[in-house]
Amino acid sequence: MRNHSAITAFIILGLTNDTQLEILIFVFLLVTYMLSVIRNLTIISLIFVDPHLKTAMYFFLQNFSFLEISFTTACVPTYLYIISSGDKMITINACFSQIFFIVLFGATEFFFLTVMSYDRYLAICKPLHYMSIMNSRVCRSLILSCWVSGFLIILPPFGLSVHLEFCDSFIDHFFCDASPILKNACSDTWFIEQLVIFCAVLTFIATLVCIVLSYIYVIRTVLRLPSAQERKKAFSTCSSHMIVVSITYGSCIFMYVKPSAKDEVAHNKGVSLLTTSIAPMLNPFVYTLRNKQVKQSFHGILKRLIFYSKK
Repeated sequence: MRNHSAITAFIILGLTNDTQLEILIFVFLLVTYMLSVIRNLTIISLIFVDPHLKTAMYFFLQNFSFLEISFTTACVPTYLYIISSGDKMITINACFSQIFFIVLFGATEFFFLTVMSYDRYLAICKPLHYMSIMNSRVCRSLILSCWVSGFLIILPPFGLSVHLEFCDSFIDHFFCDASPILKNACSDTWFIEQLVIFCAVLTFIATLVCIVLSYIYVIRTVLRLPSAQERKKAFSTCSSHMIVVSITYGSCIFMYVKPSAKDEVAHNKGVSLLTTSIAPMLNPFVYTLRNKQVKQSFHGILKRLIFYSKK
């Protein structure tokens, strides 16, 4: 990665200049990060060891949990180190590496949510053909396509950005983000900014349309079920995913509802805190809270651990 500008490092300004508030933020981020990692690792482990959770839905959930760990790890630990060490400097190469992984994981998450909604569509609307369609080969191909799509959608704007030269070294954020980086560039970044917006909107709209269409068919099929118990059971299999979709897309919509220029920086930091720290912590809780099989698996393994510990 080459960059011939005089500036070789950026300064991360973070969330606040208040030392006492910074300590509270450090504790908050550390706790939410640890809970996020522990909860997502728990889901990954449960699905790995429990033979009852070897279906396509849980395979996607396992990979989604891995993606959540990767996304929050790309954002939070760097800022925790900055707070604890007091060293706010980050090299340009390290900054671009962080941007690459954050955007890659973020973009891939939208494709994951789309594939998971398609899985729910097949399970409810095509139950007799579900197992034959969603075999292990198809599941692996869909997961791979999500990662490839995420990589391809970010490659054009990222490839152009790494050749920029910079005149300012301050990043008014708690991690390296595309917007403050482009503001620091010496050259005209209009084309790159438009390309970023195009790729972001394309990903957002295309995946959202697919998810909405999937759930239109799901809701239509569920409402045709004869008994209320069957309808409740069918909706319960989709409710967790719908909540996570609402959190993810709602955060993005909120981010692009621009406030006044004076409040824009604080606004973006707040939404970023939600998407990078709070949402990865809440999502596994949502899935376990609404999923009886995951809860039963967790309780069963917990009982076995307690039983063996007493021996």
